[in-house]
Amino acid sequence: MADSWNSFNTASPAAITAGPVTFKAGGGDEINAYVARPEGNGPFPGVVLVHHMPGWDELYQEFARRLANHGYNVIAPNYYFRYGHGTPDDVTATVRADGGVADDSVVADSEAALNWLKALPTSNGKVGIMGTCSGGRHAVLSASRVKGFNAVADLWGGGVVMPADQLTPKRPVAPIDLTADLDAPILGLFGNDDQAPTPDQVNQHEAALKAAGKNYEFHRYDGAGHAFFYYDRGAYRWEQAMDGWAKIFAFFEKNLKG
Repeated sequence: MADSWNSFNTASPAAITAGPVTFKAGGGDEINAYVARPEGNGPFPGVVLVHHMPGWDELYQEFARRLANHGYNVIAPNYYFRYGHGTPDDVTATVRADGGVADDSVVADSEAALNWLKALPTSNGKVGIMGTCSGGRHAVLSASRVKGFNAVADLWGGGVVMPADQLTPKRPVAPIDLTADLDAPILGLFGNDDQAPTPDQVNQHEAALKAAGKNYEFHRYDGAGHAFFYYDRGAYRWEQAMDGWAKIFAFFEKNLKG
């Protein structure tokens, strides 16, 4: 953890710029996104942040700034843009009532975000993708369907393993079934008390990655359930969350900065 946290010199702490942008996303639609970038010429690797079902919220803005503070160009697209604007809770309620956002829409927007990051003059040409909860599933799905990602971080992504009776027109494929198409190294962080995904589903996902000869590392935390990074909820587990962030920084350092 010491290698990732508080490694800056107090005479020159990192400087970042952050705020909203619009960019051409899936289908040529102009959607908004939150972007955080280190100041300077770089070159810097990029990270696409795929927000969770609670929506395009303040927590993901903080995630973006945290990663930018560690030397990453970060874009967090508003995958719910097409449902209109309002508070994150209100927009998410509309999305839930519609059965969720379609996988095809998320994948197309993620690919556009990947290309946006690579086109930045400060890009080093490498881009990772990361998400929590449904965003973890979408990160795995996007990295499996889109070529060009160099790393994927799945934080307790529920729905990577899906029985046939859970498939829908919006979610027609279980990401685990696309394991052969995943070219990027994958990091998985999971709480052993979680039920979405369950420990058995994490085992299934790990077995599929191992059988396909993929580059992966999974970390499982006792005493943690779903959403254990979220300090605004009772599910927060500070020790496991801090270790998880250290794992993320080390993983991205190896695969995106190396």
